[in-house]
Amino acid sequence: VAYDTPILGYGVRTANTLRLWSAHAPEDFDFASFNAGDYTRAVLHKVQSETLSKVLYPNDEMEQGKRLRLSQQIFFVSCSLQDMFRILKGQGIDVRDFHKKYAVQLNDTHPAIAVAELMRLLIDEHGVDWDTAWSITTASISYTNHTLLPEALECWGLDLFQQLLPRQLDIIFEINARFLRMVRLRYPGKPEMLEKLSLIQEGSTRKVRMAHLAVVGSHQVNGVAELHSHLLKQNLFHDFAQIWPERFTNITNGVTPRRWLAVSNPHLATLLDDSIGQGWKSDLDQLSRIEPMVQDPAFLERWRLVREHAKERLAQTIRQQTGVLVDPTSLFDVQVKRIHEYKRQHLAALQLVERYLRIRAGEDLPPRTVIFGGKAAPGYAMAKLIIRLVVGIADIVNIDPAMDGRLRVVFLPNFSVSLGHRIYPAVDLSEQISTAGMEASGTGNMKMALNGALTIGTLDGANIEIRDRVGGDNFFLFGHTAEQLAAINRNGYHPMPWLENESLTKEAIDLIGSGHFSEGDRELFHPLLSNLCSSDPFRVMADIGDYRRAQNDVDGAWLDRNRWLQMSALNTARCGFFSSDRSIREYAERIWKVQPVPVATTRREAHLAD
Repeated sequence: VAYDTPILGYGVRTANTLRLWSAHAPEDFDFASFNAGDYTRAVLHKVQSETLSKVLYPNDEMEQGKRLRLSQQIFFVSCSLQDMFRILKGQGIDVRDFHKKYAVQLNDTHPAIAVAELMRLLIDEHGVDWDTAWSITTASISYTNHTLLPEALECWGLDLFQQLLPRQLDIIFEINARFLRMVRLRYPGKPEMLEKLSLIQEGSTRKVRMAHLAVVGSHQVNGVAELHSHLLKQNLFHDFAQIWPERFTNITNGVTPRRWLAVSNPHLATLLDDSIGQGWKSDLDQLSRIEPMVQDPAFLERWRLVREHAKERLAQTIRQQTGVLVDPTSLFDVQVKRIHEYKRQHLAALQLVERYLRIRAGEDLPPRTVIFGGKAAPGYAMAKLIIRLVVGIADIVNIDPAMDGRLRVVFLPNFSVSLGHRIYPAVDLSEQISTAGMEASGTGNMKMALNGALTIGTLDGANIEIRDRVGGDNFFLFGHTAEQLAAINRNGYHPMPWLENESLTKEAIDLIGSGHFSEGDRELFHPLLSNLCSSDPFRVMADIGDYRRAQNDVDGAWLDRNRWLQMSALNTARCGFFSSDRSIREYAERIWKVQPVPVATTRREAHLAD
């Protein structure tokens, strides 16, 4: 069953439709089972059918979860593709012109089954020959990769695929056979290339590589930040990029200025309207016009009041949701994003314990409120343990009299878009501290910088482009680069030599291990600490010393409040590039090859445009 939401364009006479799908059982009730007294079975078919669209991304550690995920993927993909053919028929367009009517964008590997499903519909349902169907499919489909992490590049076991999608698997085998024939011609006498590039992963358990299917079945593949796109070509899809270098490109992510500035930060929006007019809402590059104003004391005073209001509003939300009182005049240090080891919330937590120890030792540090938020995947135990550590630190810090007025810690539950409206406008320091080379792009970093936050971060994802635009003087850089980490890894990485040089970090780890933040339970955080001290897969120990140095730089910069305000305003002024309008325009021009609908200003012009 289709459900449509109209998506209105800003300041134009056009709207789009977001069509989503819900699974409904064709028959709600089995009267035969009911009459036989089997009341559970009477509604079993309805419950099983509708589970498809009840929970997105169920835990797939168990076989049942894997089956549900793959079932969801074919359900949503096939619903949309069949709907496209329905529209073609209604408009009298030949199915062979499918690619002239539609651009199909694969958003990571979750919908990659679309390659096989579109082929099935063209060949089996509409009688198109293989070669024509393949040219239509590759001309229609393009693929955006959003992650370099192996666990997000889906591989499905052949047994499960055969059970659920036997026809699609037949098509994938044929796609693979034809593709590998081309690979043999390109790399004669190199069977290892066939194994590397094949859509089927061989081994004890044979699997379908959905990322390979997406690349082979697309006419364009893009990453979502310059570094990410470079690493795709250099590492993840290196051999594919050697075959089709023209297929790979970059389109850096963007965020909508209407939601993430105009709506979420109305006081800043008013200041911008008064200073440069309202044109920035549809042309974010106009923000650069406020740059000369950062030297104007009157403008800077209004900037200060805007930021004060946003922080007071967030402080009220924190009190309502957690009961914790925070000082709006303190530095709001914020890390809100999906909880994952590569995003290194545990690096921030370790530094936070170090700060706690430094204050207790008598060090005079500027007051901070450290705010975390985000969700962990259902089966990701380590991510959940990181949340537990942050909450444990908050429980102790917020009741310690020595921390009063100097340090507060908050974990905001149920992070969401609505909560983001309160958080992003109030951020002083944006934590973007992922291991270099791991983050595809990020958009929280853009939302915070757009609203005037200063970033502390590694050269990862879109951080690089943010720093390039706002200037190195307005960005707190730390950590090893992706190239440096690659060199460290080649030489063999072990965290203990790095940790031996960090006495404060050792003290923080010992304090956590003692049960200080877990009500005396010495075992609770053992898996996390053991992981950090034995393998440290995301190189926390390699970066923690430089991270502390950058945090000290933050403390020093915060003390010069006038300079901080200027840096804040410059971050906003120089973030026009990170508009979703620019990002979508690049997709439209370079990948989808579509033209914008002319803006009609009168009813007569609208009629003529139709």
